[in-house]
Amino acid sequence: MTPIDELRATMRRLRAPDGCPWDQEQTHASLVRCLIDEVSELIETIDRADYPHMREELGDVLIQVVFHAGIAEEGGHFNFDDVARDINAKLVRRHPHVFGPAKLETSAQVISKWEEIKAMEKKNGPARNPGARFKELPPRLPALLFAEAVAKQIRQQEMPVAGIVDVAQVQKIAEGLDAAELGRRLFELAAAARARGLDAESALRLHTTKVMADIEATFVRVATATD
Repeated sequence: MTPIDELRATMRRLRAPDGCPWDQEQTHASLVRCLIDEVSELIETIDRADYPHMREELGDVLIQVVFHAGIAEEGGHFNFDDVARDINAKLVRRHPHVFGPAKLETSAQVISKWEEIKAMEKKNGPARNPGARFKELPPRLPALLFAEAVAKQIRQQEMPVAGIVDVAQVQKIAEGLDAAELGRRLFELAAAARARGLDAESALRLHTTKVMADIEATFVRVATATD
């Protein structure tokens, strides 16, 4: 029996009628906070390059995957093998330069091809507003990652941001900015928000959402004017 099979067997034992009361009670929804906490702890070990504890935290994240897959299997939806099989197929499919005849020489080319294949795959996914300029993002994405993802789309699609985003100010801030300075500024903003009793996470999420809405409205106005 492989280590992963042993882990799956342990989880089944914990979820069995004579297993652990806490594990038996868990659902996909009840485990969300656990997943967030475990990923956060893993990120902390990565930031410290703490390999002994990173190994441990990777295990804690892995058990969350096994846990969710086990619950899904109990409900007759899918199992861990299905999850592994699907992600393996996706990796092969999105790396035609490795597993197929395509030839890509740079990371930029790889990312571009990845996004191209991903876009084709998403055509078969859930329907979305056909006029939307922004691709859908995970609804629970942390505010900072959400803002970065939106900024990336704005730049990639060269969206009009006049009167919405102060491009000159953004460029001014970017000059000479490095990781240390960025960390310092973000921390000071978070501390200042705390001192004023403001929720920095919500503030950034709301502003980013407003930027998206304002840009979408710009496209609607242009489309209406040309009809």
